[in-house]
Amino acid sequence: MNEININITLGILGGGQLGRMSAMAAARLGIEVIIFSPEQDCPASHVAKETIIAEYNNEDALKKFSNKTDVITYEFENIPLDTILYLEKLKPGSVLPEKKLLEVSQDRIKEKTFLNKLEIKTTRWKEIREIDSIIETCEKWQCNDFILKTARFGYDGKGQIKCSSSGLKENKTLMNFIESSKNNGIIMEEIVPFTKEISIIISRDNNGKTAIYGPMLNEHKNHILYKTTIPCQIKDSARKTALDVSKTIANAVNLIGVLTVEFFVCNDNIILVNEIAPRTHNSGHWSIDACCVSQFENHVRTVCGIPVGSSKRHSDAIMINLIGKDIAKIDEYIESELTNIHLYGKKEVKSGRKMGHVTRLLEKTISNQEDQ
Repeated sequence: MNEININITLGILGGGQLGRMSAMAAARLGIEVIIFSPEQDCPASHVAKETIIAEYNNEDALKKFSNKTDVITYEFENIPLDTILYLEKLKPGSVLPEKKLLEVSQDRIKEKTFLNKLEIKTTRWKEIREIDSIIETCEKWQCNDFILKTARFGYDGKGQIKCSSSGLKENKTLMNFIESSKNNGIIMEEIVPFTKEISIIISRDNNGKTAIYGPMLNEHKNHILYKTTIPCQIKDSARKTALDVSKTIANAVNLIGVLTVEFFVCNDNIILVNEIAPRTHNSGHWSIDACCVSQFENHVRTVCGIPVGSSKRHSDAIMINLIGKDIAKIDEYIESELTNIHLYGKKEVKSGRKMGHVTRLLEKTISNQEDQ
């Protein structure tokens, strides 16, 4: 057995709550964390050894960051690719997950193309450049409604609009969206009648061993994840498809780290991939309290060269996000039994801002979860 080195300093690009929870997981393993973020007083800075505050294109700051760390990872997918390329030159083989996954997940057009080449089903989609292309696609699809999204920099419902095929050229909101989004690319997606939204999180180490969380059932409010329930009640055939697809993607990018795959479950148990994320995910926050090894610990383990840990859970769970003014309900949750509270240290309450989450454990013990 190879000797495992835990005398490591981990660098994390991004200082939000995902970086915060990864840093807390690293501390359990005795791994020190340095955060790189352009934001003062970011949530991750409260629990890290050090925080370097600079823009992501500041090469002097990035060089300092690289010199202080042994391994570098990122907490969200909108880190500029040029930043990753520069750090890879300074520290070859030490920026994980590798850039291919980040590059694919940053751009919805590249993402859908990548998935379809793997023969993975998605909603119908088309790259759009002008209004005439939208009209032509509506006629081809014979659809009345569709969604337009920016190919880059969209999340939690931002950078997308739902449209009707009637009166397109008179729709000023649509025309403004096309004009303001064209530099980032625009993708048109079919609206599918799904019955459930689910996700799977897969962590994979440098020996190819994986641990899987889910599938989880996800419920949204205003395009933001509100509640996740584990286990998710779906047909065995749909579960198998979702697991197989997640493994296929992880293998295709030679994943070292954590990957999240979001799915639509449609009629007749047809499974469509909605999107992927090269990181830990909101829908896996329950794993901190319901599993021996959380998604965050497995993120740290895998990028630091430590074997992936078991994803088996000891409890079923429901995770609820505290979004904006939901933080005012904290007294209610504090007094609830079997409820774990996680606040992110954000000082200002804003509409749509994730202030924390709570996980309610359900007492049923689970012993047969997938772990491979």
